[in-house]
Amino acid sequence: MGLFSKFFSKEKKETLDNGLEKTKKGFFSKLTTAIAGKSRIDDEILDNLEEVFITSDVGVNTTLNILDRIQARVARDKYVGTDELNSLLCDEIIQMLSANEADTQLPDFTVPKSDNPYVIMVVGVNGVGKTTTIGKLAYQFKEAGNKVVLGAADTFRAAAIEQLQEWGRRADVPVIHQKLGSDPAAVAFDTLQSAKASKADVVIIDTAGRLHNKKALMDELTKIKNVMDKIVPGAPNDVLLVLDGSTGQNAFEQAKQFVAATEVNQLAITKLDGTAKGGVVIGISDQFKIPVKYIGLGEKITDLQVFNKEEFVKSLFLDN
Repeated sequence: MGLFSKFFSKEKKETLDNGLEKTKKGFFSKLTTAIAGKSRIDDEILDNLEEVFITSDVGVNTTLNILDRIQARVARDKYVGTDELNSLLCDEIIQMLSANEADTQLPDFTVPKSDNPYVIMVVGVNGVGKTTTIGKLAYQFKEAGNKVVLGAADTFRAAAIEQLQEWGRRADVPVIHQKLGSDPAAVAFDTLQSAKASKADVVIIDTAGRLHNKKALMDELTKIKNVMDKIVPGAPNDVLLVLDGSTGQNAFEQAKQFVAATEVNQLAITKLDGTAKGGVVIGISDQFKIPVKYIGLGEKITDLQVFNKEEFVKSLFLDN
């Protein structure tokens, strides 16, 4: 699977920059307006920055956190020119996000060695790109040298099974499924049994994208988890919540509801290439104390990246 490297490849950098182009343009134009006619960072600029971040879907609480950091830096350094603002924002936001996440020591799209498959259960409402994200994950894990199996446990949405099968075909990985309306827990059971028998490294389970009733959702996902635990003790290893970055503050609301209803421990934020609302990644990373693990930056099967907070923030605030 190769040696671990912290270097961000040129190809990844280009994909990231292209995917965040709309958000970056929005930030730069707003920041330029915020500091117009000013040579140093003062209270007026801080007030303007508050508007910049809130209107960029960073969120109120995270915006205040950023401003507190900037104020402390200005007070410490005594004089900070506006020409330093972007690099200052970059430094402080990276430090803020670093406080919330533990760095992994594994290369991208690899999992710890084990006699059992590594199980990822994917949750999220319909329309956020959940099944597409699963297909891209399957491809990336397979490219990293893993044997991957998918489970079509979203048995309620019309065409959900067929959609996952199509992604399985593209990624060249098997998809375990039953008929529409089947018990999702039974599909998960079959998937893990098949994965163990074939000595798969990674299992990714799709689930129904409904959030009309938190208790019903929790009960269903708890049943799925309990069934999987009987086949692979401790499964799932990860509960991955997929959010649509283009919905801005609606993504915050979905995250709140799912975090309250399920044991989410990772986030994937999709559709960042088609929106200027990419600031939501910063806010969600800061507020939920749950790592943003993946970001979706385009439609190609390779346009899903492991979230690199340093490169993400640099892409937004520094000239290439």
